[in-house]
Amino acid sequence: MNNLVGKLGLNRRQLTLWLVLPGILFSLATCKEKVVDDGYIWKKLRVTATAYNSFPSQTSKIHPGITAWGDSLKPGMKIIAVSKDLIPLGLDYNTQVKIEGDTSIYLVKDRMHSKWKNRIDIYMGEDKEKALNWGRKKITIHYRVKRDSLELK
Repeated sequence: MNNLVGKLGLNRRQLTLWLVLPGILFSLATCKEKVVDDGYIWKKLRVTATAYNSFPSQTSKIHPGITAWGDSLKPGMKIIAVSKDLIPLGLDYNTQVKIEGDTSIYLVKDRMHSKWKNRIDIYMGEDKEKALNWGRKKITIHYRVKRDSLELK
């Protein structure tokens, strides 16, 4: 090592760094993050999205804060209602949903009237203005479903 130090004009510390650093960088470059297969996949779907509030005129006149599946709604909850045609696709009760452009994860806790097709309704608490500003949009959602046991990875 002393021989190398003299020939290269480096001190011991610099030489050690030059010898060790490439090994560390190589190790970091070849490390792969361990992916945990929990048996679920995320599916993608394009839907029409509207927004709703927990007011009697928009939900139930008797129980405006109760969903069709019987859950209590509270402002701030990340909840969506789905049209009934989406349920067989996997957007069933308690399904996790991501809306493109939003980092939040929503839960399916409510169902919509059977007249609606390919639609979700995003819960906006009691903020009527926020719901009105949302309006009606075509958006892409990602929802988490169990992987089919026959499906290849």
